[in-house]
Amino acid sequence: MPRISGSSALAKLRILDLTRVRAGPTCVRQFADFGADVVKIENTAIEDLGGPRDGSDFQNLHRNKRSITLDLKSPRGKDIFMRLVKTADVVVENYRPDVKDRLGIDYQSLREVNKRIILASISGFGQDGPYRARPGFDQIAQGLSGIMSVTGKPGEGPMRVGCAVADVGGGLLAALGIMTALLEREQSGEGQWVQSNLLQAAIQLLDFQAARYTMSGEVPGQVGNDHPTSMPTSAYATSDGHINVAASGSKMWSIVCDALGRPELLEHPDYNTAEGRAQNRKALNQEMSRSLAKKTSAEWVDIFNKGGVPCGPIYRMDEVFADPQVQHMQVAAEVAHPRLGKLRLINQPVRLSRTPAKLATATPERGEHTEEVLLELGLNKQEIQKLKGEGII
Repeated sequence: MPRISGSSALAKLRILDLTRVRAGPTCVRQFADFGADVVKIENTAIEDLGGPRDGSDFQNLHRNKRSITLDLKSPRGKDIFMRLVKTADVVVENYRPDVKDRLGIDYQSLREVNKRIILASISGFGQDGPYRARPGFDQIAQGLSGIMSVTGKPGEGPMRVGCAVADVGGGLLAALGIMTALLEREQSGEGQWVQSNLLQAAIQLLDFQAARYTMSGEVPGQVGNDHPTSMPTSAYATSDGHINVAASGSKMWSIVCDALGRPELLEHPDYNTAEGRAQNRKALNQEMSRSLAKKTSAEWVDIFNKGGVPCGPIYRMDEVFADPQVQHMQVAAEVAHPRLGKLRLINQPVRLSRTPAKLATATPERGEHTEEVLLELGLNKQEIQKLKGEGII
């Protein structure tokens, strides 16, 4: 039985985790947080993890897992891995596409030992095609997808989104694909190969911006903090900071004009239609800013919320975690690490009413559970000691 049981939701599943950096670990974390027995398989030699093991990034991505070390390049190491595959439901990897073929752990090879196995592969640009062999990186996918072309202020050049949207999107889409394959397996009794990539994930995140081109040939550009089509929706300066206001539609626009004490704006020919407000966004924003500068952010947030207009402050990170709603939702959760002490990590955002996720254990030390997992697999302590001596584990 798995040693870690944060939730019973996915406790019957075993996931073999071959991932690194961000996209793959983001995928696997969804299963670890809901109680799957995740066995993180790490190299026998210390490797580049994309950041220090004790750092916030690594600790946040790899909680609720067990860790073993295993040399997949050695015949004996590969044999042990295949024995683990027989016991597993899912293998997740985010190597370059050719690596699993060279290691002999591609989908067909895994299926030969377990026809129920699901292999999830997360890559930069897909498992085939002209960019197959290129190394993947979040910012490269942001550029290729068009995200950077619609981010930032007009005329100031492309701008990356301030977080790893392609990595996280690719990982979450892979998790969704795995869950779909697990459900389908209940009918067919067979696994399949699930694939996601950073480029397609980034294009998917563009959503209506991309559809503006595919449907009508329109090439959207940069509009800074403004909404591309629905105004006034932007970030505005107040007397003591900035707030976001999202007034979509004529009814919301009417409420905004009333709240601002500017009834004349409602009848202004440049602003009395949605199209006019979008076309004359620069002048409209100037009018909005002139009025909003008269009160504090807190005052305007209170006024607009009472009127039912979507709005909110623009926080720094320290202000985010001081917000009462963020604290109420327990967005940060505590977990105890044997060396590092109590850590506050980002909690699982998906809530289940009966079998909620839990941060049960901190990120394991490299190879911490090697002996435990191999004993479960049927090896004895003498065999394990021999494998250690040979550098296979």
